[in-house]
Amino acid sequence: METLAFIPSPSSGEIVIGPIPLRGYAFCIIVGVFIAVWLGGKRWVARGGQPGTVADIAVWAVPFGLVGGRLYHVVTDYQLYFGEGRDWIDAFKIWEGGLGIWGAIALGAVGAWIGCRRRGIPLPAYADAIAPGIALAQAVGRWGNWFNQELYGRPTDLPWAVRIDNGVDTGTFHPTFLYESLWCVGVALLVIWADRRFRLGHGRAFALYVAAYTVGRFWIEYLRIDEAHEIWGLRLNNWTSIVVFLAAVAYIVLSARLRPGREDVVEPVAEKADDAGGADGTGTGTGTGTGTEGDARAKGSAEDEGKAAEDRADGPERAESAGGTSASTAG
Repeated sequence: METLAFIPSPSSGEIVIGPIPLRGYAFCIIVGVFIAVWLGGKRWVARGGQPGTVADIAVWAVPFGLVGGRLYHVVTDYQLYFGEGRDWIDAFKIWEGGLGIWGAIALGAVGAWIGCRRRGIPLPAYADAIAPGIALAQAVGRWGNWFNQELYGRPTDLPWAVRIDNGVDTGTFHPTFLYESLWCVGVALLVIWADRRFRLGHGRAFALYVAAYTVGRFWIEYLRIDEAHEIWGLRLNNWTSIVVFLAAVAYIVLSARLRPGREDVVEPVAEKADDAGGADGTGTGTGTGTGTEGDARAKGSAEDEGKAAEDRADGPERAESAGGTSASTAG
């Protein structure tokens, strides 16, 4: 059956910005990182943290995540780089595609832990703030597969099929990059809603993101036709999705029992700054004290001290008066 409509693939894998040609895959990754840091920063400040903290920690998390994502891809698809007729140097060509989200999250968490530890911040609180941003970064990053004409699904004649002509396959296929992109947007919205509705804390918002993402990834992975290792009839990433989903759900349940509610303080430095401001009457303290209230308390204290001084000065005169009265009454 002839396809009535389809999504065309780009004629080139590059985006030209002025005089600079930039790989479309790399451009999508960069835009995704900026979105994740921007949204994560807003959520972090809303939780009581300081502006700039998310970006500072991202300096550690992003490079670790890129290395982890590439390592996972190369290890699980080693035949693409170390098989017969392959060039192992291609394993370093990250701009040509090939980042495993599982490795990116795992090693990115190590980088984030280092950054959090340097600032005295709990990693679970940071993960909760950044979780929706990561999902949106994935949504944007998946369009890099469209630029590279890779990771598409089975042949189809649906109106939203993607047209592929990459020298290996020619025709229209399921646009799994589009499916995953839309799914990740939905995951981000789900986490934001659930976090506001249930005040998720101690890493549970991040765990919800992980669990929700793996559900969609299992289905999307089932559609893909790119070469992959299989175990008992399922692709390796299907099994990874199952294991990670179960781990995320278990964490949500156990964490809710052991540490219910949300963290009161996410960044000690910000809390100390607020306390110092409230102490000198010029800051807001915890958000309820003001400079006017501090002045009022100081004024009241001065009046009390003045009254006490007057009482001490009048003491002898009041004693003599009391003595005379007592004598008169006794006589």
